[in-house]
Amino acid sequence: MSRVRTAVLISGRGSNMDALIRAAQDPAYPAEIVLVVANNPDAGGLAKAAAEGIETAAIDHRPFGKDRESHERMIDARLRQSGVELVALAGYMRVLTPFLVRAWAGRMLNIHPSLLPLYPGLHTHERAIASGDAFCGCTVHYVTEGVDEGPILGQASVAITPGDTPDDLALRVLTLEHRLYPDCLAKAAEAVRGP
Repeated sequence: MSRVRTAVLISGRGSNMDALIRAAQDPAYPAEIVLVVANNPDAGGLAKAAAEGIETAAIDHRPFGKDRESHERMIDARLRQSGVELVALAGYMRVLTPFLVRAWAGRMLNIHPSLLPLYPGLHTHERAIASGDAFCGCTVHYVTEGVDEGPILGQASVAITPGDTPDDLALRVLTLEHRLYPDCLAKAAEAVRGP
């Protein structure tokens, strides 16, 4: 069985990346993590991935200034150099340009800490509490040009209890993310691999 060559894009510590790497350590898992790319050379997840024997690349966005597409062209070239077939954004804190979204259309996933279509963008837990919601959660979706608007692969939810702070919710939702993302990446890999 061939496994789908997958890259993970990160900006920070890479806790969702860790969950994907752990899942992919099972030889029966349909995706193989072959590359981790960070836009921040100091991202803690780079060292974690390297310690697992995974190839890493730091492609700092800062030297590119406002030229986001040129930065993404460097990322795209690196993905293709490694024979990547599927891309998972895991705490990648950059809004993508149409160039990269189109280059990987149908083969790029993201995880978002809300029950989309509720609360795209930032401050999701604060917004859920302020709205008086009974539940919050996370969503894995395909990346499209609209922020957090792509087709949904899966969701998981947790109850919001009286007195919850945004930090409380963030911790509980992160636990859900670490279970949901590997399941959804497996589904996406099976779709790429085909019958």
